[in-house]
Amino acid sequence: MAKAREIPGLADAESFRAGAAAAVEVRAEEVFEHRDGVLDTGDIERVHDMRVATRRLRAAMEIFAECFPRKAHRALLKEVKALADALGERRDRDVAIAALRGAAAELTATERPGLEHLQDELRAEQERANEALARALDEVDGGGLRERLLAHAVAARPA
Repeated sequence: MAKAREIPGLADAESFRAGAAAAVEVRAEEVFEHRDGVLDTGDIERVHDMRVATRRLRAAMEIFAECFPRKAHRALLKEVKALADALGERRDRDVAIAALRGAAAELTATERPGLEHLQDELRAEQERANEALARALDEVDGGGLRERLLAHAVAARPA
């Protein structure tokens, strides 16, 4: 799992609002650092890292909500949650498939066909979840979520 980046100046922030701006900015950047390759089902850690990053961003946004304009903040948080949900749907299938692979090693040849059938069903679900994630990422990219989150953080900085 990707380690959370340190938020520069958070401990020495001149105000709660300055800390909020710094935290949201860093956590938003972390989400998009994991964007490349997230649809690759051969490397399930990418989706995991991006999902964890969205959870960190959501937490920062919820903790510091009072520092941002309510309506814009709620809308952005809703978009981050939708992205996290799409990542979670894909991640759930990734984890289940990996668990079944581990279980298959302990089965006899006569026991494996049932497990293989279940794996095939999970792979189909994983593909559908990946397609939904691709649509969510297209919306995120097309709607400029990264840029809007960063602008949101900058706007919260004290004058």
